[in-house]
Amino acid sequence: MINFKDKKILITGATGGIGNALVKKFLSLNGTVLATGTNTEKLDDLKKNFPNINILKFDISEHSKIENFIENVSSQLRGLDIVVNNAGITMDNLSLRMKNEEWQKVLDINLSSTFYLCKYSIKKMLKNKYGRVVNITSIVGHTGNLGQSNYAASKAGMVAMSKSLAIEYARKNITINCVSPGFIQSKMTDKIDESIKAVLTLKIPMSKLGTGEDVSNTVAFLSSDAASYITGETIHVNGGMYMA
Repeated sequence: MINFKDKKILITGATGGIGNALVKKFLSLNGTVLATGTNTEKLDDLKKNFPNINILKFDISEHSKIENFIENVSSQLRGLDIVVNNAGITMDNLSLRMKNEEWQKVLDINLSSTFYLCKYSIKKMLKNKYGRVVNITSIVGHTGNLGQSNYAASKAGMVAMSKSLAIEYARKNITINCVSPGFIQSKMTDKIDESIKAVLTLKIPMSKLGTGEDVSNTVAFLSSDAASYITGETIHVNGGMYMA
């Protein structure tokens, strides 16, 4: 039985569909959760839905402030045991039309910000010789996708980065793993035309979209002591759409 009692957990990108599922899962398993995002209204709604969580507004694109942010998180939670890096953005465009800022911003937030969050979180975890980091990547980082060269590059980079960090800190009882979702039901996918959604579903052997809970279940496992001998791995949650 997985139980996160006395574990202090940071979840970035907590106000989206997967983020909400992550918050709900860790709270249900007795974790102490701090949720962060950039939208004050959505964070307030999250607090209303989950009164037991801590919230802290922060823009992870502000790299120079990430070290101080982690200090604030650790202070508010009175420790830091688990970090789930779920925040990210898309700025889709065909490569020939992609503006320099569209390329750079996606790399800066999805890859560089995740690195700094890992760096300063691990620094805290080293003191206790214990830690779990789970980075949320994407199927696109393994398969590529039309109009998403920036997003695919950022997510593929996260996988390689996580493997390197896993090697560096394996002896310190700190594991770093990735979860790579496929097509997951969300407010964004709800807006997709049913005919297009049907075509997407045909590419999935299980013939259905995943749910936020499918992702959060996997993250919870990797964050638990049940996965203490797993590090540097990527678990794909995609209904068989891509098999590594």
